[in-house]
Order: sequence, then structure tokens, then C-alpha cells
Amino acid sequence: MVKLTPKSKKRPHVAPDLSTPGGRRRARAELVWGDHGFLRAAFSNLHQISPDMWRANQPSPRQVVAHAKARGIRTIINLRGASTKGYYLLEKEACEAAGIVLEDFQVFSRDTPTREAIFGARDLFERIAYPALMHCKSGADRAGLMAVLYKLLHEKVPFEEARQQLSFKYLHVKHGKTGMLDAFLDAYANYNSGRPVDNWKPFLDWVAEDYDRQAVKDAFLGSFGKKVQLDRILGRE
Repeated sequence: MVKLTPKSKKRPHVAPDLSTPGGRRRARAELVWGDHGFLRAAFSNLHQISPDMWRANQPSPRQVVAHAKARGIRTIINLRGASTKGYYLLEKEACEAAGIVLEDFQVFSRDTPTREAIFGARDLFERIAYPALMHCKSGADRAGLMAVLYKLLHEKVPFEEARQQLSFKYLHVKHGKTGMLDAFLDAYANYNSGRPVDNWKPFLDWVAEDYDRQAVKDAFLGSFGKKVQLDRILGRE
């Protein structure tokens, strides 16, 4: 009789110690290799979307300093959330050295946004110091969603103009689970279908009163099998 042993639990990641040479080397390796920083060395997916807001992919410490010097960035919004990984620790250190406030505001690329996240984004844009830059890992999906919200909630631009921030121009691909973000925006447009644009229900009112996050998610997943699944190929988080 073969005895089956339970699968070992994944050990929690131990943060590298930046105060030691070995820890700093490990943090750098986690940024460059573990987080695919080598792919971002020559391409930052950097775009200025308003006089006071930029969007990009995960910056290296050197790029953080460049943003501070070249663009006067005062706030960086990290859409990946706080982490024990080297990419985050090195970014946090670089922000502190450059006098930039690092705001950790986690959103997800393969899920419908929560009401709390949407209203939290509105409050975040109202309180931070500008000029600012927001980033996720690739600068395509989470940065795209938040750029839509920034244009819509902070700049008060028309919906169709705002939603252009979530497009292939910024390398957003909707033919995988990241298409859930498009489904969220489509749900708002569909709710207002047939109404004159100037008579659309205000976005935040729709979110508070009519947005059914689970229903949007379920409808998307119900048709997901017909889509090209690119998440693993693209390394989406």
C-alpha cells in the first residue's frame, strides 16, 4: 500500500534585508528576474494622461529617481499593494530617498472592482499631492482601470473618453481574465443604453445603487471559455 503524504504548504516569503549586501543582492534579483524587471529596463509603458498624472509599469529605483527629477513627481501610487518582495522594498527605499510619498492602493486585474475600491480611488485622487504617477506591474490593466477612474472621477471627462485609458494603446488585452475590467465598464454603458449621453446616470450613483459586482463577474466567466486565455502567457497578476 502506497502511503500518500500531504502536499507541503507554500512557505511565506521572507523579505530580503536591505541593510546587508546579501539581502540587497537578493532584492535586486527578485526585482530583475523574479518580477521580470529585465523586460522593463528599456520600456516603461510611461504615459502622461493629464498635466498632473502619469501612468507606467513597475519602476526600478533608478526610474523612481528619474521621475522625481524629470517630472517633479511627489506621489507614486503602487497599485500592486505592499509586499515583502524585492521590487517593492527597493521602490519604497527609492521613494523615501527621493522625497516621494508612496501610496499602496491595491486593485486587481482579473476581478471586477469592489464598490470600496471605486470610492477609495475617488478619495485617493482627492487627497494626494500632485504631480503623481500610478503603476502596476505592466502598466496595462490595473493602471488602465485606475486611469479610467482618474479621468472620470477627478477630471470629470465624458465616459467614452475616460475608458480609452483601458485599451491596447497601453497594452491592455481583454481576451483573457483581464477582460473582466472591460465587462465592468460595459455594464455601466449597457445600463445607460438608449439614453442621451447627457442624461446618463452619474457613474458613482450607478456604482452605489445598481452595480452588481458578482453578476458582472458571473456573466463574464460564463462566456470566458470562448475567449483566448492569455493570462499565463502574459504573466498577469
